[in-house]
Amino acid sequence: MRKVVLYIAMSLDGYIADSSGGVGWLSGQGEETGEDGYTHFIQQVDTVILGWNTYHQIVTELSPEQWVYQGLTSYVLTHRAMPSTPSIRFVAEEPCSLVERLRRQPGKDIWICGGSGVIQPLIRAGLIEEYIISVIPTLLGSGLHLFGETGGEVKLKLLQAKSSNGIVELRYIPR
Repeated sequence: MRKVVLYIAMSLDGYIADSSGGVGWLSGQGEETGEDGYTHFIQQVDTVILGWNTYHQIVTELSPEQWVYQGLTSYVLTHRAMPSTPSIRFVAEEPCSLVERLRRQPGKDIWICGGSGVIQPLIRAGLIEEYIISVIPTLLGSGLHLFGETGGEVKLKLLQAKSSNGIVELRYIPR
């Protein structure tokens, strides 16, 4: 079966968005050196799952001119009636049932992109098989927490830690 991977960035104090939902803080120290983890990661996936808020932020703020996940099949979890395209599918499905269905289909890894309403049920159900978290050198003080209530303890095993431009990328699997 396909591997389900959470690949996301968070502030040093554990937030994925500031108190107004913004992500303008997602940058390093300004030194563009070292290996780009995203370039390697994106070659391993062919499917991305995201919630409506993440999708809406991408198409209205971050990249309104071009869909950033071109070449991937994107599933946007929403209850809004939206017309799907061959590469962007709007589905009114629970995150866990969607992931379980997609895992049985042939393909590369499945990327869980965000937000927390998608991520948290998958953590509680034990469906995330790898966590790749980039820690941004910023303290936000408030905002939207990445993990929130996990429903209990989740033990992880560190596979790799690397840093570039002040950003620390941590790679874990459940243990």
